[in-house]
Amino acid sequence: MRATGAFALIDSLKRHGVKHLFGYPGGAILPIYDELYRAEAQGGIQHILVRHEQGAAHAADGYARATGEVGVCFGTSGPGATNLVTGIATAHMDSIPMVVITGQVSRAAIGSDAFQETDIFGITLPIVKHSYVVRSPQDMARTVAEAFYIASTGRPGPVLIDVPKDVGLEEFDYSPVEPGDIRLLGYKPTVKGNPRQIQQALSLIQAAQSPLLYVGGGAVTAGAHEELKVLAEWFEIPVTTTLMGKGAFDEYHPLALGMLGMHGTAYANFAVSECDLLIAVGARFDDRVTGKLDEFASRAKVIHIDIDPAEVGKNRAPEVPIVGSVRPVLLELLALARAAGATPSCTQEWLTRIQRWRQDYPLTVPCPMGQLSPQEVIVEIGKQAPDAYYATDVGQHQMWSAQFLKNGPRRWISSAGLGTMGFGLPAAMGAKVAVGEKPVICISGDASFQMNLQELATLAQYGINLKTVIINNFWQGMVRQWQEAFYGERYSHSNMEVGMPNFVKLAEAFGVKGMMVRDRTDLPGVIAEMLAHDGPVLVDAHVTRNENCYPMVAPGKSNAQMLGLAEQEKLERAAELIYCSNCGAKTIASHNFCPECGTKL
Repeated sequence: MRATGAFALIDSLKRHGVKHLFGYPGGAILPIYDELYRAEAQGGIQHILVRHEQGAAHAADGYARATGEVGVCFGTSGPGATNLVTGIATAHMDSIPMVVITGQVSRAAIGSDAFQETDIFGITLPIVKHSYVVRSPQDMARTVAEAFYIASTGRPGPVLIDVPKDVGLEEFDYSPVEPGDIRLLGYKPTVKGNPRQIQQALSLIQAAQSPLLYVGGGAVTAGAHEELKVLAEWFEIPVTTTLMGKGAFDEYHPLALGMLGMHGTAYANFAVSECDLLIAVGARFDDRVTGKLDEFASRAKVIHIDIDPAEVGKNRAPEVPIVGSVRPVLLELLALARAAGATPSCTQEWLTRIQRWRQDYPLTVPCPMGQLSPQEVIVEIGKQAPDAYYATDVGQHQMWSAQFLKNGPRRWISSAGLGTMGFGLPAAMGAKVAVGEKPVICISGDASFQMNLQELATLAQYGINLKTVIINNFWQGMVRQWQEAFYGERYSHSNMEVGMPNFVKLAEAFGVKGMMVRDRTDLPGVIAEMLAHDGPVLVDAHVTRNENCYPMVAPGKSNAQMLGLAEQEKLERAAELIYCSNCGAKTIASHNFCPECGTKL
């Protein structure tokens, strides 16, 4: 059949199961939007008009995180394309499958500095998994099929398709390419792990007396939740997760230690400092988890399971490297364990020790006189909406949410690697479009929220029933905390009070229900009213202005050296800390050498 390049693009998206996409039109992408107009009239696909292209990228990202499907967004050439860059980088850092489609000036004008021309292909090379410029409409269907295949297989990531305007307009003899028709020479992600290495991993697990599972986002991507649970219960192995790994393991389970790292639980950080075997599952040993890298799990042998061979051994050399998708690897490991009749070797002493740390260093919720603490607000939300999907922005509220909210698989949506302020509202919007009637709640900060607040208009236009709570302390909270702790309380440009809008009136101006809470006696009722309202709601929660997020591992310190624990004496006893006789530095007694001066202990 005769068709245009734009028709081939939209038809290919529909063939790949795309039901929703997010975008903003402009000159170079108008042929595609014109074809989209006809496709929407026929039904089966819906475009959500955002108010800024960055919102489109984050919405597609949130859609993908909530479903595991490929998120799709559109932007025009020039500034439309460059406005997508932060969202593309966010998805790239967190391995989120996305297809990003940008308009481009006509082929003959490329390289001439034409109106609204930018080299988005070149600009995004470091932050995409792959990218295309479609030079001929005959290539469109195959390009879309390849993009979806690459974005969703192996280690997922964003793929860019740049479409010159005249390619969208040109007619040709169109033959569709179905999703299963694609085979790419040279691209074959390793899914199954090496059997010999899996056998070695089992041997280490059976020999360990104080093992720990360290679980990242790769377990969520692979859908390995059940296999992880079986492994942990079988060998009685405690489980700690990264910010990306939240929800991969039941956070109510007795073996769950919560998040580790800079703002992780004290008991997770003590456990990783004292374990003799660390089983890294779909995690990448990033700096916010490890703290001082050479002291991270320094007593432990390491098993590292990851689908990306570039990550295995990048930051920490494992005794047993296993390249493969988490779920197939764990299935093979469990099959070997069954065949061998494997039994737990984890000592009761190890589990008892962890339980003591739990009791000595629990996460606490302050209740200051006459003020509302941010932790109280988050705990109340979690209490009233335990099964909601949660999206966050970035900062203190993100860490408190990670500490206090219990999440199931794919119900935690947060920018972990790039730490993108302004992510929360549009990502939550994308998740809500994806999951329909299921509740979605965005927890934001007053500073983060102001970066993409224009998407309130999108919520109002489409009646997207998203609930947003601003944890409002009138500061860039995490910046203020760092300035207090490490910069002599010099609060340089981190106070947001002057010029802050009235968020309730702002919401109402967009046609969204606005509410405020500042008293704890009103909090349960406000949250209940928010959840009951049929439509989008914004709640402005005024909280303690100077509350800090603890525990906290300072930069360059080991995970056992946490700020903000209640009693220093308990810290030293629990972590078995001693002072170096040579330089006076504090370190873990079980280490052989002082980390500061190298003196033998």
